[in-house]
Amino acid sequence: MSAKIQRLAEIDRVIHEPARLMVVALLAAVEEADFQYLRQTTGLTQGNLSTHLSKLEEAGYVAIEKTFRGKYPLTICRLTKRGREALDNYRKVIKAAL
Repeated sequence: MSAKIQRLAEIDRVIHEPARLMVVALLAAVEEADFQYLRQTTGLTQGNLSTHLSKLEEAGYVAIEKTFRGKYPLTICRLTKRGREALDNYRKVIKAAL
């Protein structure tokens, strides 16, 4: 049992932060999501969500595409293959420890 609980020390801290975990979990359930959907669903402020998305993008877990819908800016977010693998590993570590 101690080996399983000790694996928690290896937890992916990029995903483990609650706001980023919300974003990754949401993106894992859909093909893509726009910024406004993520903001409304998570309850995060625009600045807070933007900061967390940047950290996820830096880690290679999220791909961000900035475009326009008509005259309005549109930010589309997708979970990358690496992000999906990181989330799967995160789930395994948490499940094994609990």
